[in-house]
Amino acid sequence: MAFVQKNGKGLLACIALAIPACILGKWFPVIGGPVFAILAGMLLAPLVKKRPELNPGIKYTSKKILQYAVVLLGFGLNLNVILETGKQSLPIIVCTITTSLVIAYVLHRVMHIPGKISTLVGVGSSICGGSAIAATAPVIDADEEEVAQAISVIFFFNVLAALLFPALGAAIGFSTTSGEAFGIFAGTAVNDTSSVTAAASTWDSIYHLGSQTLDKAVTVKLTRTLAIIPITLALAFLRARKEGQEAGGVSMKKVFPFFILFFIGASVITTVATSVGVPMETFLPLKELSKFFIIMAMGAIGLHTDIIKLVKTGGKPLLQGMACWIGITGVSLLMQHAMGLW
Repeated sequence: MAFVQKNGKGLLACIALAIPACILGKWFPVIGGPVFAILAGMLLAPLVKKRPELNPGIKYTSKKILQYAVVLLGFGLNLNVILETGKQSLPIIVCTITTSLVIAYVLHRVMHIPGKISTLVGVGSSICGGSAIAATAPVIDADEEEVAQAISVIFFFNVLAALLFPALGAAIGFSTTSGEAFGIFAGTAVNDTSSVTAAASTWDSIYHLGSQTLDKAVTVKLTRTLAIIPITLALAFLRARKEGQEAGGVSMKKVFPFFILFFIGASVITTVATSVGVPMETFLPLKELSKFFIIMAMGAIGLHTDIIKLVKTGGKPLLQGMACWIGITGVSLLMQHAMGLW
């Protein structure tokens, strides 16, 4: 009861914001629900400042609901299928992730971009956009404005990729009789699932390939999602070491992302259940709930974000995101060409 009294109003505000954002995201998948939620939240932020009773629930949503969304994301991962069909793209995934993280780190040092924003942009660009940022933010203790900054950068280039990549694929000579090459390209070079789906579906539609490209792209994308696990664990270790040096010792338990263990557990449950005959569709409601929770959390982050400050400080992270995006795209194409996929 005390929880409801403290957080209820803020939670309801985030749900009210998330519902129309979710609907708009389904109407405009190239943009996606999280972007609509965070934009609406930023526009409504001045009103929230006048309603302090909403703050506890909004903060709970931006922190805890965000972690629950990552846990539920695990129910969409059948590890057997991913490891079986995604292994072909694994070298490309490793190279694109490494490229993005290196570019983000170098530009962080050269351009003096804040470390947490750089980490979120690098991880979001290389793994799976909003989901990766959602998993990484609590590990590095990023605040709402840092998350909003990174989400804005990532989704801007997501939209560009979804719109431009089908034309790019045709221009450079991807096969139009098979969806494999463009599916791998979309799965490795586009970040968010909605944008991957949009780009791959466009290719299928143009060249009448049924769902060949989409199936390949989504499998590759899910394989990339697994990189959340080592990345968040590595970041937790680095944070513990840094804070330990600064404070003369810090408990790993304090910074360890325990929600990632639940994410792994959810993936294992899905894998075991499907291996004994449970249909994958059984877990669809949990996947949809994960998406809704991410939209809720992005709305909450928007409600605590100063849009004027975001615009003023957004130039350098935008350039960093562009560099990561170009680097990932180039490496993906080079690796596919080297592997004889196009």
